[in-house]
Amino acid sequence: MVASASLPGRSASEKLVGAVRQLAERSGIVLRDLSAVAVVNGPGSFTGVRVGLSAAKGLCEALGVPLIAISRLQVLALGANAVEDIPVFAVLDARRGEFYCGEYADGAKLREALVTRDELAAWIGGAAAGRELMVCEAGVAQALAEFQPQQVAEPDALAALPLAMRRMERGEFDDVASIDANYLRRTDLEIFAKVKAAAAALAPHPERRS
Repeated sequence: MVASASLPGRSASEKLVGAVRQLAERSGIVLRDLSAVAVVNGPGSFTGVRVGLSAAKGLCEALGVPLIAISRLQVLALGANAVEDIPVFAVLDARRGEFYCGEYADGAKLREALVTRDELAAWIGGAAAGRELMVCEAGVAQALAEFQPQQVAEPDALAALPLAMRRMERGEFDDVASIDANYLRRTDLEIFAKVKAAAAALAPHPERRS
């Protein structure tokens, strides 16, 4: 299994595969000996998630190894120090006044969704007792201060390895052909297409001739 750091700049798609190759060489890893490829498939930047997932799929196809796709929210939740049976919520900024939120119990995903602040408040509840609320962005911590979040450093690729190893040991892999990015939202193109379709449906139609 191999993980790589994020690559800044618009040329990430051009540099990613080469960076993985260099990382493997520096670590003494032979790519064809990998048991699986793990990738964090969102939520996050549309372009970044798409590029990373596409590269992971390509490696799996080329090497003939299975794929493990991991939610960024689940990686964030892994940083909690919650006791057993205490739900853990992880929250990321989705912009436009919305949040990505996931709920987990004993490391297992219960639900992930794109929510408004009011929806988030109703979901997690006001009392801090009986749950953990994990954030990694200062703006989110400030916006949700009344819910007493625990702010931690933003998870990196290595932070996803415990979840990936657990999945690999259990033989829980994703289908390379069908797995998609974990956007938890529609793209702008889909939103505009839906608005256009709704407007067309409401437009008056010429009367049919008898």
